[in-house]
Amino acid sequence: MAALERIARERTDLDDADIEYLAALTSEWSLVADLAIADLVLWLPTWHGGGFVAVAQVRPTTGATAVPDDVVGSYVGRGRRLDLERVLAQGVSAAPDLAADAPRPAIEVTPVRRNGKTIAVLDRHNADERRAGRLEQVYSQVSDALFDMIAAGLYPSIDRDSDSTSAPRVGDGLLLLSTLGVVEFASPNAVSAFRRLGLSGDLLGRDLMRLVVALEHRPGQVDEAVGLVTTGKVDGTVEVENESATVSLRSVRLRRKGTLVGTLMLLQDVTDIRRRERALLGKEAALREVHHRVKNNLQTVAALLRLQRRRVESPEAVVALAEAEQRIAAIAVVHDALARTGEVEVDFDDVAARVVSLVRDMSPALTGGRTDVVIEVRGAFGVVDEELATPLATVLAELVQNAVEHGAAPQGGRVHVNATRSATSLTVIVADDGPGMPSDDDVATANRLGLSIVRTLVADQLRGTLTLEAVEPHGTKATITVPLT
Repeated sequence: MAALERIARERTDLDDADIEYLAALTSEWSLVADLAIADLVLWLPTWHGGGFVAVAQVRPTTGATAVPDDVVGSYVGRGRRLDLERVLAQGVSAAPDLAADAPRPAIEVTPVRRNGKTIAVLDRHNADERRAGRLEQVYSQVSDALFDMIAAGLYPSIDRDSDSTSAPRVGDGLLLLSTLGVVEFASPNAVSAFRRLGLSGDLLGRDLMRLVVALEHRPGQVDEAVGLVTTGKVDGTVEVENESATVSLRSVRLRRKGTLVGTLMLLQDVTDIRRRERALLGKEAALREVHHRVKNNLQTVAALLRLQRRRVESPEAVVALAEAEQRIAAIAVVHDALARTGEVEVDFDDVAARVVSLVRDMSPALTGGRTDVVIEVRGAFGVVDEELATPLATVLAELVQNAVEHGAAPQGGRVHVNATRSATSLTVIVADDGPGMPSDDDVATANRLGLSIVRTLVADQLRGTLTLEAVEPHGTKATITVPLT
């Protein structure tokens, strides 16, 4: 898509809608190449009819390539490819109608039309090989219909799947339905897929929608999407599932000269894929439940400490229990975030806000009832891995509480928390406007429990650095830098 859009804008006069349509075509054309067993090259007319430039190329997965070289970006001047010029001018295919067993020419050219205008031409490079089997004949029949639809501006359809990259491929299994939704042809892989769903009889001649309903064993009305796709009324992708298997079906309605002639149905057995997805979802649910239970247990412990704190009379014991309660509650905040998201990463901006709110609520118990300290948070922490979230939350709680308890000004103090994130690191600064570090007490080597916890977590679990310094004219600033890679 990138090369197509770039070249189209630089060297053609196509508008945005034309370029978008061509991008849609190239997102779908691997199906055409596989069915045609041919290489496809998309050519766009350059400015003022000077020639043609190749903007996209695809090779078949069902046969040998006929164009081993990469031709994207190649240019042919006017007069060098008369077949391209003729198809562009006339808007009709240069390939004659061929019998099923007739050899195909080496190159066939098809116009790509949109809203009645030819906007590009499509080269079909056929490999030199015989197609005697029934499967190859069906491939050729269906691919001819798709080329006819491209020339008529009907493929890809406007109601195509938005994500065609995950759709079944030709080699996974193929059905050809009549206009009434009856199976006229089934490839061996398609038969195998239905055998896994529980089909015991023949697939040919069966009404596909009724067969799918019978195999799904689901009571009630038929899912509308399944009914529309399996009857060939719309182009789309659905899944058929029962206790034995899961099969993805993609329908493409086929038209010749504007008339519906049948439906191509591509199949893929996705049983193992869906089983792995369900197992992964089960593990994620179990992990969320673990975090939820850990959070509940931590909150219970914090509540018990709070009850104990209210029953003791010693001021030192009250502070010690309050600090323990706060540390446990900060860890519980992280587990609560993990339980709610189920991810392995945490939006730490939300965690930081809750931790600061927790410290604000706990401050009266740790500062003798003081409530006049304002805590401001600026910047963005962003998303961090779960193994960093718990130690980072604990460190943040300790630093903010330390600033509130020891560093805020006697009257109306403020604590500033500022987070700055780069591609490789996260820097958090906690600053206060208090009296600053005492001259006789080097805070960087102080033996306080809170700072000891911070130093240990920053060095051992966050693999970061911690610096403490005085701020002029007064105050203290703590800076932690955590690598994110």
